Formats: sequence, C-alpha cells, structure tokens
Amino acid sequence: MYKPLSEKSVKRRADEPEKAAGNGRLPLRFAGIPDAPAALSGREIKQLNQAIDAWPELEPGQWHGHVQRQNHHPNRGINWQNIIEGGDCFEELIDHPSWIDKVDRYVDNGLYIDEAFVSIRGPGQSINIHAGGHTRSLRGQFRFHNQQFFCGQINILVALTAIGSGDGATMVIPGSHKSNLKHPIFEAEYSTLIGKSMDSALGAVEVRLGVGDAILFVDALCHGAASRENCGERRAIIYRYGPRWGNARFGYEPSIQLLNRLSPVRKRIVQPIKPNRPPEKS
Repeated sequence: MYKPLSEKSVKRRADEPEKAAGNGRLPLRFAGIPDAPAALSGREIKQLNQAIDAWPELEPGQWHGHVQRQNHHPNRGINWQNIIEGGDCFEELIDHPSWIDKVDRYVDNGLYIDEAFVSIRGPGQSINIHAGGHTRSLRGQFRFHNQQFFCGQINILVALTAIGSGDGATMVIPGSHKSNLKHPIFEAEYSTLIGKSMDSALGAVEVRLGVGDAILFVDALCHGAASRENCGERRAIIYRYGPRWGNARFGYEPSIQLLNRLSPVRKRIVQPIKPNRPPEKS
C-alpha cells in the first residue's frame, strides 16, 4: 500500500477546517473572498486521501487498475494519472458543483477532461515553469472574442493538504496568459529548466491554499511550483478541462466499466464524442 500521510500532516489537515465559521469548511483564499467556503468539504478530502493511501507503491509507468503512476522527472514527485478511474470519490469531481459552471463559462463547445491526476511532492521537489501566452498550441490558448473569454484548457487544482509557506505552493505569473512575448526565463533551452523549481522566476507569486481550497486558472498562464522546504507531503488534485473536440493528453481512454456506471452528464464530459467503429463481427 502507498505510505499514508504522517500524523502531523493528518492533524494539520483535520484541524484546519475547524477554524472556519462553524461549517467545517475552509475559506476560499485564492479568489480574494475570505468568507467563501472551500471547494471540497472535510468529508470529501478525507475520502480522497484515504483512497490514495490505499493505492500500492508502484514504479513509474506501472498500473493500479486503470490508474497509472506517471513516468517523469523524479524531482516532480509522484503523479497518479487517469484518476477518474480511481473510484467514486474521484468520479464525483468530474462535474463537481464547486467549479463545473465556472469551467463551462470559459470553455466553448462543451467540456472534456483532458487530464486528471494526483500530484504528491516531498521535500526538495517541485515543478519547473511552463506554459504562457506566447505558445501557439490550441490547448494553451486564451482569447477574448465578441465580449467572451475562451480558454483552450482550464485547470482546477484542489489542495488535499495545507499548502502554505515552504510547502511547495503552486506559482504563477499574473497576466502572462495575455502576453505574446516570452518570459525571459524561456530564452534558455526548455530542457535546462526541467527538474528546477519556479522560485527564481521574475514576477512569480505563490498561491497558498488551505485544505480543500481550489484555484481555477487557464493553462496559458505561466505556472509551476516552488520547491518544498518543509517535511511531509504536498498533495493536490488537478482536473484539466478543454473543449469537447480535444483529446487526452497522454492517450488514456475511459474503460467500459467506467462509462457504464457514469451518469449521462459525466459520461458526456469523459467521452463527449463516442468512437465511430465498424460493428464487431459475430
């Protein structure tokens, strides 16, 4: 089984919701609305963390059912990919009421989950700066047209543990999704940035979150993470949404079992366009 969170991390996770205004939920700090509820309740956070704790220890590239441990640079920590196949608590996030209407507002022509994963990082781990408005990929596109915003991909990141000072917070460069010019850091070869943190990037700011808090941002925004300095783990869930004509970033396809148990609404988000195949021969 995967190594569970330490007692200190669990206590920190469990105690913080009690500080909210009597409703067991944390304030939504990222939006500048201090009295707003967290995106996920304490019950939901507990279920998600317990599900992750129950997964076995795997080598990069290995599978647990239809969930895969991603093979990437070791400084990024552990990524569990295709987590919509990880159980009921992950399926609930597909069209979660805390964010689905907000996502739908900025993505045109129906929704599709492009990627869904759990990110777990320990001391010294981070992710390098990436994306930005200067890129030309449709997936990272940001536009304002006919009085409407359109995004090629919207990311929802939810904190499963408190992510404060020294915890390896997500970092962003505000306004970079609107820029046609490269950030100076991208003048270097991108390969030289891989494995490094975003701490020294000019104009970057940390987005610190309480347990259950979420950030919603367009993928065109330059983003990455600070290096974790504290002991313990940083845990976050990321669901990436794009338009219905998109395709899975890493080629994951929903299993028949998943499609059979999803509601019609969730099924349309997971598989908006049904594969067109010839009839099977008897």
